[in-house]
Amino acid sequence: MSSPTLSWYNVPEDIKSLLLSAARSWEDTAQSEQYIIEALAKADVNLDVLITAYRYFFYKNNLWMALQVAQKVVDRIRELEQLPEPWSELKPILLDRREESNIRLYLNAYGASGLVWAKLGELEKAKEITSRIKEIDGKEFGGATVVFDVLTQPPEEDD
Repeated sequence: MSSPTLSWYNVPEDIKSLLLSAARSWEDTAQSEQYIIEALAKADVNLDVLITAYRYFFYKNNLWMALQVAQKVVDRIRELEQLPEPWSELKPILLDRREESNIRLYLNAYGASGLVWAKLGELEKAKEITSRIKEIDGKEFGGATVVFDVLTQPPEEDD
């Protein structure tokens, strides 16, 4: 099946077909999720497929799967860019390289995990992640700045 509408999508045709099938069967969550899982299995660590899967699971409100996929994106970019794990070593690299596409994707995925942790009620984890993203750049990396501001805003006082 040729997919001219996804000509920019750098994955094999069989994976494109699975993703299109997932989109076409969106209303049938069990079926569409099966297509996404199959695409993930075939694509392994392809960033385009991982991002598609993250969005799918996030909008289907399958937050644990969204979190797992966001972490796979972070891990894959850490591997590709040979990024260290300790924040004290990672932060200066991210600051220096924050305009590079893979680093921006890293920041977006990491920030997205902060949003998911907040939605899961893990507010301290969410604050830690979103505050780190805010340290790097105040721009909207996965909504991290907004999530951080909401999580750290003092409660409103009654008049």
